[in-house]
Amino acid sequence: QVQLVESGGGLVQAGGSLRLSCAASGSISSILFMGWYRQAPGKQRELVAGITGGGSANYADSVKGRFTISRDNAKKAVYLQMNNLNPEDTAVYYCKYTSGWDTYWGQGTQVTVSS
Repeated sequence: QVQLVESGGGLVQAGGSLRLSCAASGSISSILFMGWYRQAPGKQRELVAGITGGGSANYADSVKGRFTISRDNAKKAVYLQMNNLNPEDTAVYYCKYTSGWDTYWGQGTQVTVSS
């Protein structure tokens, strides 16, 4: 059984930084896509950043230039470096892996940015 475990969330002041991590346990191969999503209260879950197996990354316009996604295939891990955070970034952040026909989600980690 595959499980994704996120870590690195917390409370930070505006302008600060956090680094989220997500690692997979269990048997999973050929991870095609790794992504970070977020969901703020009363809003739909949205894609923040994604990265393909070949290392091609894309970002939501709202985080471009501030967030950086990276992956470590050997560790089956994906990271999200978040800089210059602002209160609008407050949300629960989820990682997602796509492998073949399967999709896996983490349990979410809370990020709160105070003004």
